[in-house]
Amino acid sequence: MIASPARIVGVRIGAIAPLGPRGVPSAFMKSPVAGRVAVGLLGLDGDAQADMRVHGGPDKAVYAYPAAAYPAWRAAVPRHAARLIDGAMGENLTIDGWGDADVAIGDRVRIGTAALQVSEPRMPCFKVGLAFGDPAMVRAFADVGVSGWYYRVIETGTIGIDDSATLLDRTNPDWTIARFFATVTSGPIGNDDLAAIAALDGVAAGWRAKATRLLQQRRPA
Repeated sequence: MIASPARIVGVRIGAIAPLGPRGVPSAFMKSPVAGRVAVGLLGLDGDAQADMRVHGGPDKAVYAYPAAAYPAWRAAVPRHAARLIDGAMGENLTIDGWGDADVAIGDRVRIGTAALQVSEPRMPCFKVGLAFGDPAMVRAFADVGVSGWYYRVIETGTIGIDDSATLLDRTNPDWTIARFFATVTSGPIGNDDLAAIAALDGVAAGWRAKATRLLQQRRPA
């Protein structure tokens, strides 16, 4: 894990539009932003979320994805190589210099004039398959094993291409995004990991509640 600054190489926002043959409402498809964009407590100005049950909200305000993951995607899914470029995962921010193993739950960072905190990884979603017209892309997301991460906004501001991303504070160095994603997608989560997740500083409220609920369900009657 490194703490050296990274660089924003892409900023994107999306409006809700029909996605796939069934026309599922989604803002997965995003367009590059020229210039600086304001970021508020619910995300980038002009960015939308169609299904607030699983996307958006304060804990999923901004989605970041590492630029370095795209070569692995092109190698894993060569049939879609031409489309597997920056922005293909529906991210708001494409980041050069940080990957899932470099970023930890609870990290506080400065990007542009905004301050953000890492809250959780992104889980595989069927809309990735719809965007590519290929249901196998959902499985490929897990196989490639690079989830990217969500930020909550703790200080509003503006973000633009070429902004640096600088770590301000780290409280959970052992709980990288890579570890968290592997832990919650590799089968039943052990009680020790559930207890750790429930106690993580900065973890998304949904994961804290889920970990707490699973622990309670496993307690002897």
